[in-house]
Amino acid sequence: MGAYLLDWLGLFFRWFHVIAGVAWIGASFYFVWLDMSLQKPPKWKADKGISGDLWAVHGGGFYEIAKYKLEPEEMPKTLHWFKWEAYTTWLTGMAMMSIVYYANATAYLMDPSKIDFGSNIGAISTSLLFLFGSYFIYEVIVRSRIGKNKMVFSITIFILIIIATWGSYQLFSDRASFIHVGAILGTIMAGNVFFGIMPAQRALVDCVRRGVKPGKEVSDLALMARNRSVMNNYFTLPLIFTMISNHYPMMYSFGDGQGWLVLVFVGIITATARHYFNQKHLGHHQPKYLVIPALATVLLIVWMRPAPIEPLQISPVAAAVPASPTTDATPPAAAAGSTAAAAVPVTASADDAIMGIVQAKCSVCHMAQPTQAGFNAPPAGIIIQTPEDMKTYKAKIITAVQTGYMPLGNITQLTDEERQQLVAYTAGL
Repeated sequence: MGAYLLDWLGLFFRWFHVIAGVAWIGASFYFVWLDMSLQKPPKWKADKGISGDLWAVHGGGFYEIAKYKLEPEEMPKTLHWFKWEAYTTWLTGMAMMSIVYYANATAYLMDPSKIDFGSNIGAISTSLLFLFGSYFIYEVIVRSRIGKNKMVFSITIFILIIIATWGSYQLFSDRASFIHVGAILGTIMAGNVFFGIMPAQRALVDCVRRGVKPGKEVSDLALMARNRSVMNNYFTLPLIFTMISNHYPMMYSFGDGQGWLVLVFVGIITATARHYFNQKHLGHHQPKYLVIPALATVLLIVWMRPAPIEPLQISPVAAAVPASPTTDATPPAAAAGSTAAAAVPVTASADDAIMGIVQAKCSVCHMAQPTQAGFNAPPAGIIIQTPEDMKTYKAKIITAVQTGYMPLGNITQLTDEERQQLVAYTAGL
């Protein structure tokens, strides 16, 4: 019953998380585009303090948008603030992380082959410390003198994100490590809004309402807010990737613990592509910032290509099954015939060996009533208990096992050797 309720809670918060995330990212992209697309206003508008304007047509109507250099002639009665998109995205994201990774820590958060936390509490505590500790370090840096130099600040944060990506792979399961990096990015972005951007906007609005000219303190807040906003802009695409990364196990399960490098490359690729559009909005068309990510993506694809699958070939049944002590030795002629016979895939003895692995490592989840904790139903409705079941889902099994997607979080501790045997056996069915 508990797993059933968690499934519903996960569905509920996932939808809210997606909706909030789309709203936040959409608003972020729109205002970046708007700020970079404003044109020099006519003199009568400039005399009113307008620094840039823009005309647009959408949905059958015309829109006139103006940005003031400082304050309008009269403060409007209704002023829209863009903050809850960020807060709701972070809150629903943390709810999702709690439901999926904390409530099912054994299945999704921990990997005993890396670190044995001893208990779920230990793993969850480490996760929270890793997440909020990373954010605390960011906040210290952004408020320091480093945070006032955009270039130095950006390089410093880039290096620290790489370290955090590597660190997450040493602590948590491959799948959870990607989510933790995404959670760090999301927490930084929401924190930028809550602790940086909103205070600067409130200070400015307060000065305007009181008729006071903003001083140095407000200017410093505005500079910090802009640097935070730029950081949010470049984090957006890497964050989106980590949010959907659980659907692409070939990324986080690549190689022998090399998934963190894949995430670093994807982050560089997506951030560079974002830089192209930022420059384009400023009127600087620089195709190299699209060509470089494209070439890097091709190189990543080549580097990550899987090894070819060779179907399992074994000797005939007579050779595979030990002879009975009472059975006479095989006549030479029969032995010659046996040698001449081509090796055949998958015999009854091979079935027994492989199905032993399947029953212990796969069927605990993929049965009508899973016995594995945290599973209310077989994943994707796939039941795997016999060689016939494996043949039915042959293509899916090969892909899921070879990429490391299954078992989920490697909860049943399927070894690399067993993984290779399963892939080879299934390919020969």
